[in-house]
Amino acid sequence: MTEMIKTDLKREFKKAEEYFQKTGMRVLICSGTGCVANGAFDIYEKFLKLGADVQFKKENKKITSVKTGCHGFCEQGVFVSIPDLDLTYVKVKAENVEEIIEKTLKNGEIIEEFLYEDPKTKHKFKNTSEIDFYKSQIKLILNNCGKIDPESIEEYIYSRGYEALDYTLKNYKPEEVCEEMVKSGLRGRGGGGFPTGRKWQFVRANDSDKKYVICNADEGDPGAFMDCGIMEGDPHRLLEGMLIAAYAVGSDEGYIYVRAEYPLAVRRLKIAIKQAEEKGFLGENIFGSGFSFRIKIKEGAGAFVCGEETALIASIEGERGMPMPKPPFPAQSGLFGKPTLINNVETFANVPTVILTGADTYKKYGTETSAGTKTFALTGEVNNTGLIEVPLGSTLREIVFEIGGGLRNNKKFKAVQIGGPSGGCLTEEHLDMPLDYESLTKVGAMVGSGGLVAMNEDTCIVEVARFFLQFTQNESCGKCIPCREGTKQMLNILEKIVSGEAALQDLQLLEELAEVVRFGSLCGLGKTAPNPIASTLKYFREEYLAHIVGKRCPAGVCEALKVIKIDSKRCIGCSKCAKTCPVDAIEGEIRKPFLINQEKCIKCGACAPACPVDAISKR
Repeated sequence: MTEMIKTDLKREFKKAEEYFQKTGMRVLICSGTGCVANGAFDIYEKFLKLGADVQFKKENKKITSVKTGCHGFCEQGVFVSIPDLDLTYVKVKAENVEEIIEKTLKNGEIIEEFLYEDPKTKHKFKNTSEIDFYKSQIKLILNNCGKIDPESIEEYIYSRGYEALDYTLKNYKPEEVCEEMVKSGLRGRGGGGFPTGRKWQFVRANDSDKKYVICNADEGDPGAFMDCGIMEGDPHRLLEGMLIAAYAVGSDEGYIYVRAEYPLAVRRLKIAIKQAEEKGFLGENIFGSGFSFRIKIKEGAGAFVCGEETALIASIEGERGMPMPKPPFPAQSGLFGKPTLINNVETFANVPTVILTGADTYKKYGTETSAGTKTFALTGEVNNTGLIEVPLGSTLREIVFEIGGGLRNNKKFKAVQIGGPSGGCLTEEHLDMPLDYESLTKVGAMVGSGGLVAMNEDTCIVEVARFFLQFTQNESCGKCIPCREGTKQMLNILEKIVSGEAALQDLQLLEELAEVVRFGSLCGLGKTAPNPIASTLKYFREEYLAHIVGKRCPAGVCEALKVIKIDSKRCIGCSKCAKTCPVDAIEGEIRKPFLINQEKCIKCGACAPACPVDAISKR
């Protein structure tokens, strides 16, 4: 009976409601990793110290400072929001805190200087909901991020936290939960997009005295921080999703495999697990249902290959993180040889939403075959970078030009790399294509975990392919020859191309190697390693040929292929450049335009600083 009282959700919600009523006017300080790097903790401490005895005069409200997760609009951090005033300040520094307290918190005055200003219209916005970056987003998964204290279980409960778990245990049989997930159309958000409900059914169908649930939080793609944002901003949502999954498949033990490079996420997950155990939401006989489940955290050492299921399992078992051939699949024989369910952070974070809204309502978001929303880490050359959430099926144009605010300095759009090193390249012709699993597969790309890197006209596509291949080559575990040797040889060819040393036969060899690596590699890392090469060759072959045949980089990025030139219209014939050239490559007469002998030039660039009229360029 004591256990039943301890885990009564209505009672806990009442306590959470009382907790909220006591907080008064809340000052929310964004404390995701990006804002922490910009001084969020210092801002929080200063608000805590200077605002401790402050009351809002108009309503005589107590002021409470709260650390939250990521607001998403990382470009504008640190965010300070005051929900009662429908007010958000951006780019706040610690030295601004006193002014905000004196003017806004004491008297309700809005400080124009700290409001977001649209770079095009110069209009200032009082609240984030009015800003273009947020207008097209639909937040089902990130809804709590930036609004609640991720280190407070009371705040999660007050936002309908653990209600989905309570409803599931009281109203669903385990097999019915699996059926609801199938019906919802939720697909794995970690890359492959496998139907979540079917995977759960496979694990449930395997009889065993022990089953495991693992959350793959080993987010290793360059520029990706979607899972990080969820764990830092709403860790209890992840725990609740894992609990519902465990009930559905018949598991009593789970692991969160999280990168050690995410120290803030790890800390907040540990706090969340402890709080959930103290409330009785984790442990024995949860909600008096007879269902028991515990979660452990395993910190990974940063190996990208451990994002692959079998490599991740090996790492948890204490072995070196290397993939194993399939079958058997983890659903049949996974952790310690037992049936194991593995989903990533975002997949589990969707589960409470599916239960609370119902499968039919959830399917209204997204497309017929790709239901729900997807988080993306929007980075690169767009004006507005950050963490976003949009319905699957949204177009690249909407993301880049509406949410992202277009490209910086009005540069021309060139491409987007989607899905990280395992993904592919999308070009201008794909701007109006729906971003869903099937559409992206057809054009040689993939949703992946959700990285989106926007590139402008000044980006060298060959260098982009080289960068991503260097990453996958470094991260290859070395177990299978096609991946270990193939990625190395492909990288060597790409380095020859960007250095101007490649021939046409090298391009042919590159394509042949890509096919061998794709079909011969053991795991997904090797099979998808050639994707950046294949997609960029498909859409930008002429740029490869320019490097190989023309010995030039159209974007002017590759150092070895840059040409130093003197603008004859600007040159005043002073000869200062010629005097600084160490190899006498600059020729001409005084008071007449000078020329650079390209055969002699060693591209050291010493001439450019010497020019008094900035007539020398390197491109």
